[in-house]
Amino acid sequence: MKQLLEFFPIILFFIAYKTYDIYVATGVMMVATIVQVSYSWLRYRKVASMQWITLGLVVVMGGATLYLQDEQFIKWKLSIIEWLFGVAFFGSQFFGEKTFVERMMSASITLPKPIWKRLNMLWGGFFTSVGFINLYVMFNFSTDEWVTFKTFGVPGLMVLFIALQMVYLYKYVPDAEE
Repeated sequence: MKQLLEFFPIILFFIAYKTYDIYVATGVMMVATIVQVSYSWLRYRKVASMQWITLGLVVVMGGATLYLQDEQFIKWKLSIIEWLFGVAFFGSQFFGEKTFVERMMSASITLPKPIWKRLNMLWGGFFTSVGFINLYVMFNFSTDEWVTFKTFGVPGLMVLFIALQMVYLYKYVPDAEE
């Protein structure tokens, strides 16, 4: 349910874009993100830092898109969020005892410290790269193609990245006999 909640604004954005236009879709995404964060707060009494940052960026960049009637602002939001994730992963190499990825995954798998660091750098590189890929798409393709990339391409890249990560980590999964 929590994962579905994460995609709620993106799905509504896509539907609104296909039904109306980028400006209606932007407004829908703004409202959906506010609802998403409000639901997290009401349900769990907690909102993750990146959800607050995403909400802030959606409101600011979405607001600029609507006020100035310039779709570039909402397109930039994706790159900014991806880069912030990248910075969070890269920065965690230097702050605290555990990297960001180790904090997220250490309950599920035990890895040597150098592997955690390598994995963390891969995640940071992934998010940074997706931010640059978004720039390429937004400046070289139509808005319709960008919306399709944002809705399906970015999650597809994430699934591919996670699948490759699972292959990489397979050798560290203990056998059932151990």
